Amino acid sequence: MVSSKAFARCVLVLLSLWLCIQSVPISVDKTKEKHDAEQLEPPQSAETGLHYDRYLREVIEYLEKDPHFKEKLKNANMDDIKEGKLSRELYFVHHNFRTKLDELKREEMNRLRMLIKAKHDIQGDNGRTVNHQALLKQFEHLNHMNPDTFEVDDLDRLIKSATKDLENFDKGRHDEFKRYEMMKEHEKRERLNSLTEEDRKKEEQHYEEMRRKHADHPKVNHPGSEDQLKEVWQEGDGLDPQDFEPKTFFKLHDSNGDGFLDETELEALFTKELEKVYNSENEEDDMVQMEEERLRMREHVMNEVDTDNDRLVSLSEFMVATKKDDFHEKEEWETLDQNPLYTEEELREYEQQLTNEKNDINKRSVVLQKQREDLERKQEELNAQKVGLQQAVEEMDRIKAQRTNTEVKREGEAAPVVPGNNQPLPPVHQQQDVPVSGHS
Repeated sequence: MVSSKAFARCVLVLLSLWLCIQSVPISVDKTKEKHDAEQLEPPQSAETGLHYDRYLREVIEYLEKDPHFKEKLKNANMDDIKEGKLSRELYFVHHNFRTKLDELKREEMNRLRMLIKAKHDIQGDNGRTVNHQALLKQFEHLNHMNPDTFEVDDLDRLIKSATKDLENFDKGRHDEFKRYEMMKEHEKRERLNSLTEEDRKKEEQHYEEMRRKHADHPKVNHPGSEDQLKEVWQEGDGLDPQDFEPKTFFKLHDSNGDGFLDETELEALFTKELEKVYNSENEEDDMVQMEEERLRMREHVMNEVDTDNDRLVSLSEFMVATKKDDFHEKEEWETLDQNPLYTEEELREYEQQLTNEKNDINKRSVVLQKQREDLERKQEELNAQKVGLQQAVEEMDRIKAQRTNTEVKREGEAAPVVPGNNQPLPPVHQQQDVPVSGHS
């Protein structure tokens, strides 16, 4: 599950483009400017959580190094960015930065090729049909038909893909949390079913006690309400709630001074409220739930205040919101335990899915076990053949050595030596008697 701290730094690429841009007019001396793309620092902007996060952040930060593009960006509005007008300014970016963007794209293409090959191999090994259309979606943030150079179409695709993906990112987190909660309930029921009746009753009482303890907490103020902000003003900022002033509050919590409250800065405002409900030292409190609660609070404020849907709260939007009737709302915020996340039917479907996955794993395990047994049997056969071959070699060596010894022995017996003469007699002398003179 994506951590909340990581997600809290996620910002829409259109908003990320404004990072590091100063509010003062830009004055560039063309004679003194240096364009050394190789000396640029690694990307320092916030992580987005997207699978192409590093590529996205590097492209943004290298573009921001170009004075012309930065100037156009400062004067561009959201419609210009969404309609691709800003992308066309890439034509005027200094060639050193264009060269660096080309390198970034080639690196990204190589990464995606390796990723798709790995997925293809894994799915193929598991006997599953490879979904080529789903794999090709990995390339939607760039033009893969041109793998070598970063062009206007690449920037346009990157902006549109990041916009769409980040807008759907919250939904993905909610779905993941929902599965997490259903898994918890499933494991709880499995545990209860494994106990004796007496132990099960004790465990059920324990669960109920934990539920009551978690629900027993101070009032949680509505996120973004006057009471909630005044509490931050008093306990976080150390100021008198009677002196609460919205504009001053906004500037105090616009930590980077860019004139907006982004998602990170907004979520930081809810810490006091969350601490009323969650404590990491309490058994009854789940910190995963706390991060989901933080996300819900941030989404609520964005829906109420962010009128232009740019995922940023400007000072003007904030001031307008403080003048609405909802700002003075006294109603308590309903926490997660007061809002069912799933139905019994959804839980049964999820449990059936788990059962199917377990069966698939068991089937695969049987196949792997059989393959392992076959490999072990073949290994034993190879070992036996190896031993037999070694024995045959040793027997041949023994026979060869024995034959050599026999031949040497025979050669030694076939050459008798006459005393006083080191030379052996000719063969004829060895086979015939020598006649003695004077005898018939």
